[in-house]
Amino acid sequence: MSSTYPPLTPPKRLLLGPGPSPVAPRVYEAMSKPIVGHLDPFFFQVNQEIHALLNYVWGTQNTFTMAISGTGSAGMETAVCNFVEPDSKFLVFANGFFSDRISEMGKRQGATVIRVEGTWGESISPDAAREAILRERPTVVGYVTAETSTGAWNPGKAICEAAHEVGALVLADCVTSLGTMPINLDETGIDVAFSCTQKGLSCPPGLSPITVSPRGVDYLKSKTTVNRSWYFDLKLLLEYYEGSHRYHHTAPISMFYALREGLALIHEEGLENRFARHKRNSEAFAAGAEALGMPMLVAAENRLWPLQTPQIPAGISDVAIRKRMMDATGIEILGGFGPLAGKIFRVGLMGEGSKRENVLLVLDALEVALRAEGYAPPASGVAAAAALL
Repeated sequence: MSSTYPPLTPPKRLLLGPGPSPVAPRVYEAMSKPIVGHLDPFFFQVNQEIHALLNYVWGTQNTFTMAISGTGSAGMETAVCNFVEPDSKFLVFANGFFSDRISEMGKRQGATVIRVEGTWGESISPDAAREAILRERPTVVGYVTAETSTGAWNPGKAICEAAHEVGALVLADCVTSLGTMPINLDETGIDVAFSCTQKGLSCPPGLSPITVSPRGVDYLKSKTTVNRSWYFDLKLLLEYYEGSHRYHHTAPISMFYALREGLALIHEEGLENRFARHKRNSEAFAAGAEALGMPMLVAAENRLWPLQTPQIPAGISDVAIRKRMMDATGIEILGGFGPLAGKIFRVGLMGEGSKRENVLLVLDALEVALRAEGYAPPASGVAAAAALL
């Protein structure tokens, strides 16, 4: 082991997997600014700006919006432990890995978890969702808007309408969709939503935005049981961020600077422009992947814009392809897991990473690696994508 420790020199990577995604230069710059204390008025001013900007990106007028100190899974745990009670009925639409994680958190809260099983790579059927909710009449319903493990989009309107008919709250994972696709939270009817900073918001991992509807706030206020988690107790966090500013924990100040700057960049670009950019680059990548002989796992109408899941040609090792790409170009993509292990690539074109040049770069690197592994693509992926761009 060396006796000296020079300054860090991380390898240069182009992060085009399912997250983390590339960080915007202005976000890095914001993180270098001097920190203030976690009870400083300037910190709470930053929080107020984050509140307003998050509501803009989510499409909500909620008064209860904040960022949890922790990554996206912390946001998921916060949502579950505050709204899923022991012995309550928690219905989860399960069509991917992250709905499995929500289910596991519900079980650990002591809830009766009812899973409505779906096919990995397919969206939740609105009719099936409505039928299940009306039949089971749960207290809380959970689903993932953008399933990162499969690349499938799950529309939530039918879920929310049926849930509200039976008096249930709706909890939605927006980890990959926030800042990349229209969530329209108020219009959809979502009661509790959480996300993360390291995907569509172009920030490093470390915070988890969360927002709660007036119905959800009423539920929270009426609770008589003590939250099993102290750190993620939203009643305590509300007193810190938006109430009397009573000390709760030492917030990661630089990460809040980063989130504020990432959200400001989205506001400057405009949501319509941002969504159009993600959609355009997604369609171009899909055309390029299909030209290479890699059909997309998810049907076009149900496909995510920030995350693409092309199917791997028969006989090709996803590990070998990803290693060749990393070694030759520094481009990181990831493979599938669970039932999709070895069957798909997961390519993220989100936030700062959703650029024309990145679409062409990753397709070119894929083609070079495929040829090196003995596979002859039927056409040029770069040419097919460039034709749409």
